[in-house]
Amino acid sequence: MTAMNTSPHLSRRALLSRAGGGFGMLAAAAMLDRDARAASSLNPFAPKLPMQMGKAKSIIWIFTNGGPSQVDTWDYKPELQKRDGKALEGFDPKTGFFPGSVGPLMASPFKFQQYGQSGTWTSELFPKTSMHVDKMCFIHSCWTGSNNHSPALFMMNTGMTRMGYPCVGSWVNYGLGSESDSLPSFVVMTDPLNRGLPKGSASNWGAGFLPSVYQGTWLKPTGAPIDNLAVPASLTPRRQRAQLDLLAKLNYSALAESPIESELNARIESFELAYRMQTAAPEAFDVSKEPDHIKKLYGVNEKHCGHFAAQCLTARRMVERGVRFIQLYSGGMENQQSWDGHNDIAGNHRGFALESDQPVAALIADLEQRGLLDQTLIIWGGEFGRLPISQKAAKPGRDHNPHAFTVWMCGGGVKGGYHHGESDEIGFKAVIDKVSVHDLHATILAAAGLDHERLTFKFQGLDQRLTGVENPKVVTKVFA
Repeated sequence: MTAMNTSPHLSRRALLSRAGGGFGMLAAAAMLDRDARAASSLNPFAPKLPMQMGKAKSIIWIFTNGGPSQVDTWDYKPELQKRDGKALEGFDPKTGFFPGSVGPLMASPFKFQQYGQSGTWTSELFPKTSMHVDKMCFIHSCWTGSNNHSPALFMMNTGMTRMGYPCVGSWVNYGLGSESDSLPSFVVMTDPLNRGLPKGSASNWGAGFLPSVYQGTWLKPTGAPIDNLAVPASLTPRRQRAQLDLLAKLNYSALAESPIESELNARIESFELAYRMQTAAPEAFDVSKEPDHIKKLYGVNEKHCGHFAAQCLTARRMVERGVRFIQLYSGGMENQQSWDGHNDIAGNHRGFALESDQPVAALIADLEQRGLLDQTLIIWGGEFGRLPISQKAAKPGRDHNPHAFTVWMCGGGVKGGYHHGESDEIGFKAVIDKVSVHDLHATILAAAGLDHERLTFKFQGLDQRLTGVENPKVVTKVFA
């Protein structure tokens, strides 16, 4: 028998020999734990605990499609008024999208005045929303990397300038699950006036490489909001339930052979959710059930804003029923059909502000009076801003500006009456406390109780995340 080495010192080879098995066991335990957690999550909609403190249980994103002008809405620039008609020295015409139509600096055609105890300067475009500025938090120093609508829309929605990546709503629902067992956890409403979808269409609310169950549910702007909600007359409730039970039995038999098959889990749950929605969704989407004073508050019966009012009121009803993420698009596809005011910035912005001002103001007031504003984050903003110079036309407009734009937030734990960051004196470029799109995303996730660095999904061998790898920062100063 070989004598045992009783030396208190181990060689490197001896240490690795003795500890190697332990390393293997640690790795096996980690993998088994991961698989067990995946297998136990049979319901991908199940609510999950937040990663950190965050007040926003729901998010309503009012996406002003086309890129509203910051200098004509929420970022008042007296110097721009003074320098009206003068050339912008050193301006690169390629900054915008139409380099052959560059004009001089152009003063805002709208009057500004101060509102609230915060003394916030706002445009005459928003007389009703401006009454809530002391509840609103403005970020004046946002910037993005593209001056073209499609990639800028993808960037603002998914953190990437190309399609195929999960959007913010999908990440939020992946991270937190749903509080509703009978409605989609992420819904999208687009322009109902035949002005089209935003450029990039459904890719703006897709789930990308996340399980498809987390993609947004698009509510059709006219007619039945979701197809096939009505049960065929020939199908009795008993027969429908029997069909679903049989389908579930077959699916679970397949699932037993591969217990961590996330797509099959999602498919099983989607059938059950669709069944429950046939009862819950029609009632939830029916704003006619609201009392007259609420419909009047939103302007549901007003010709100039009734379509957007109904969508904002639907958003409030979604929040009440536990829907996690709601996105509303103001404006449609092409140029003057959205906030994309290349021509006649005065007429363009006045029209879209008239459609949205009363409904947005009502949404804030209604959520507050119901005690829901503190737990609901409202976001207002588009994919980029607009230049302080004019774009030549019979009625001058403004070209795209990726260097500066304003986004405001309200509720959800943000600081009311607060202004973060600054653009330069004419509103051309963000210069103080600049906020990238990834910074904005990190901040939105933080408001919902999610850590943007820990919210990851393994794809193509990498731990992917919404905020990329460029070291974005949460804008902590916006929180109360």
